[in-house]
Amino acid sequence: MVVHDPVAVRPPISESWRRSRDAGVDVAIAAAPLVYDRDVLADARAAHPLRPHLPMLEVLLRRVADETEHLMAITDADGHVLWTQGPPAARRAAEAIGLTEGFRWAEDAVGTNGIGTAIAAGRPEYVYAAEHVAHILHRWSCAGAPIIDPDSARVVGCIDVSATVTALHPATVALVAAAARLAEARLENEMLVRDERLRERLLPHLRGLGGAWLLVTATGRILAAGADGPRGRRVAAPEPGGTVALPDGRVAVAEPLGEAFLLRAAGRVGATAVSGPRAGEARPAGDGPLLTLSFLGDGQPHGLLDGRRFGLTLRHAEILALLALHPRGLSGDRLSLCLYGDDGSPATVRPEIHRLRQQLGDIVRARPYRLGCAVEADFLTVRRLLDDGDVAGAVRLYGGELLPRSDAPAIRMERDELAVRVRRQVLDRGGADALWVYAQTEPGRTDLEALERLRAVLPAGDPRRAAAASRSDRLRGGEL
Repeated sequence: MVVHDPVAVRPPISESWRRSRDAGVDVAIAAAPLVYDRDVLADARAAHPLRPHLPMLEVLLRRVADETEHLMAITDADGHVLWTQGPPAARRAAEAIGLTEGFRWAEDAVGTNGIGTAIAAGRPEYVYAAEHVAHILHRWSCAGAPIIDPDSARVVGCIDVSATVTALHPATVALVAAAARLAEARLENEMLVRDERLRERLLPHLRGLGGAWLLVTATGRILAAGADGPRGRRVAAPEPGGTVALPDGRVAVAEPLGEAFLLRAAGRVGATAVSGPRAGEARPAGDGPLLTLSFLGDGQPHGLLDGRRFGLTLRHAEILALLALHPRGLSGDRLSLCLYGDDGSPATVRPEIHRLRQQLGDIVRARPYRLGCAVEADFLTVRRLLDDGDVAGAVRLYGGELLPRSDAPAIRMERDELAVRVRRQVLDRGGADALWVYAQTEPGRTDLEALERLRAVLPAGDPRRAAAASRSDRLRGGEL
């Protein structure tokens, strides 16, 4: 039970005291809890989006930390301390209360403090001496500022400066707030570069689409809109094949376009999405057709061509996957070898190509067999994101294995290689959120190592930790 004398208290502190009381924080705790051992801490650091910007933050805050006996700490969104900097005396004092790497400083763990309170409030906060809930912290004062990811609009971390003083200089609060804004600006610049690459790749193929449409990111940010499309900055994060409410109140169906989504008002999509494109049919104006393939996971393989959804047989999906993997084309001998192994022949491939051309038209070309259009495929996008080091983006798109029912030798090889790459990078560099998303995929559901890692990185109060623990215990018991 949190008890304080009836004195005048700043509103942010009284609100934090209430949250701490509701969380059952013990005023007599001796230190923050340790949540990350050395190996898990290294993985959490590698996966965090602030890692590339750490040198900038260290330079900005080093003088105040080194010259004033203050300690700088940078945490993730859950208040786990990932990096600290400060002179030896400050570091020794901080280690005694767990204000160091691997310890958790959320409000529900240690009560009111500069890190946890700033994260909970979503704004810069300072906490002086006895404003802390825990008695052990009454000799400390701290100022923290959350860092908001401009892409997801969620807190991704916090910058804190703490010292064993009764009050911090007012400039300290302004300093951590400025550092947080600078980190956000860096994240926004990275986001804008990704946005422009998506527009350059996709917009030339979408400008001829009729009706109301939006091009949005996986987090729901609107990148572009058609002439009749609604205006706005953000929609709910789309799910492949799901529906999304548009800013004007209409409902749209979400179709994946690699890293992005195409949203078209359901009333207009229905007339075009129920059947595939026909050979020779006129296409929208633009820089050529765009073929989008969705082949990951257990669902029915399907695609989009000029904004129209069409289903595919497994054999046709295998052919399109192989042609997407080999943009320069495959001879009949090579394609038959990829599909059937040594038992295949070009004569077996030709009828399938003929039927595929009847469905998709002249984008399927011969001599060699290839795709004469721009291609966005979910499995190719996952590969590209892994190459770029974007593990979170890759695992978010990786809904499962590539064409899991396929026995084609080349597809099996690509499927296995992609599965191994995703799993390894998620385990090595993914972080808690990426691990959780991976654990929801078909291969991740029974991956004991991934579930055990989740148990290690998630705090005790996180419901995902209980779910991961239950599933890993059942796996160990042979129930799954």
